[in-house]
Amino acid sequence: MIVAPESFDALIVGAGQAGPAIAARCSKQGLRTAIIERGQVGGTCVNVGCTPTKALVASARAIQLARRGAEFGFDAGDIRVDMARIKARMDGIVAQSRTGVESWLRGLQHTELITGEARFVAPATLEVAGRRLTAPRIFLNVGARAVRPDLPGIDDVATLDNVSILALDHVPEHLVIVGGSYIGLEFAQMMRRFGAAVTVVGRSPRLLPREDEDVSQGIRAILENEGVRFALASECISLSREGARIVVGAQCERDQPPIVGSHVLLAVGRQPNTDGLGLALAGIDTDERGFIRVDDQCRTSADGVWAVGECNGRGAFTHTAWNDHQIVVANLFDDDPRRITDRIACYALFIDPALGRIGMTETQARAEMAQGRKLLHAKMAMQRVGRAREAGETQGFMKVLVDADTQRLLGAAILGLNGDEVVHGLLDVMAADRPTTVISRAMHIHPTVSELLPTLLQQLEPLT
Repeated sequence: MIVAPESFDALIVGAGQAGPAIAARCSKQGLRTAIIERGQVGGTCVNVGCTPTKALVASARAIQLARRGAEFGFDAGDIRVDMARIKARMDGIVAQSRTGVESWLRGLQHTELITGEARFVAPATLEVAGRRLTAPRIFLNVGARAVRPDLPGIDDVATLDNVSILALDHVPEHLVIVGGSYIGLEFAQMMRRFGAAVTVVGRSPRLLPREDEDVSQGIRAILENEGVRFALASECISLSREGARIVVGAQCERDQPPIVGSHVLLAVGRQPNTDGLGLALAGIDTDERGFIRVDDQCRTSADGVWAVGECNGRGAFTHTAWNDHQIVVANLFDDDPRRITDRIACYALFIDPALGRIGMTETQARAEMAQGRKLLHAKMAMQRVGRAREAGETQGFMKVLVDADTQRLLGAAILGLNGDEVVHGLLDVMAADRPTTVISRAMHIHPTVSELLPTLLQQLEPLT
């Protein structure tokens, strides 16, 4: 029996970061809209990403500060970590966030929330939960998931990913993390602070190879200082069982001792949730990894179809997904030609202390120097920051890169106390396309971490 298509003005597949916001704007425009979600409203960020992991980071930080009580003049006694209570706190925060998003969606006028797995059956036509839906505007916000790498023995052992590890109600005895990714390093520190032994195994000879070497070294020093162990430059990673334990082979030489752990977390990358969508039937192109190809305004190769968020391969963060939504609605409804390439790269690594990163790396800047560009730079240890010394948080550094001719900021890295927040002052000046003197001549509040930004910019010298 062929089901007659139901006509909508807009269809949205996926209720992650960008989807509900697009639905809200469509509702405001008076469009009959359906938003389709196969899992939980809120997507990765709310359910298995930012919200739960930052709740865990907060618990881990509180535990670490309690252990450091003697530094601050008090004794908290023996610290007993109750992982079940930590998980319950996390689950409560997640549930509150998810309920808020779902209530918002269900309260939108002209909008229907449909539960089920959508797939294209023809151009501009989706099938979900026994219904066929068609619309002149379709927005794909289907996200991504953890890659399961092709490692010898991987199917013979139990492994965790960024989702399943959140279900643990006990602290692993020894967590082995395969992959020194941003996700992996956050879990490395938090689980170490909860009391687990932690070893990070990676193929690269250094952590986060896309970062500058001093940033990678600084991050490693922070984690090693807390007892996280590393087995890098591991080209022959394999998994096997040894009774109830998991053996992780990390070196090609057979005489190298393996790493034996109680749990293994796979953190080697992400893949888009585009398989099973029937994209070919809709004329939607993907790249070799399955990410949906989009133009500078998130349009796909099919007329009337946009792809936003992690599935388009143009950003793997909640803030890039949100910006995708802003770009789409600006072009569709506001006659405002915003573009993906207008945005400045920015992200954070939420270890403690955090890394805030914007714009170019020093490695990228040096490549431009080779083409004749003149650059300035400055770097300052966090030990110079009074607020950091007072807080007992002196690890890390600040550094900036500046175009010598225009005095425009090109990039910055702040690894240290509140680095993920402080870096926004620099980001905003970059976005405003203003010279560094806007900050270097400003009076900042004392005592703060941000007050060192003017001092840092007053010490610019040629990058050689």
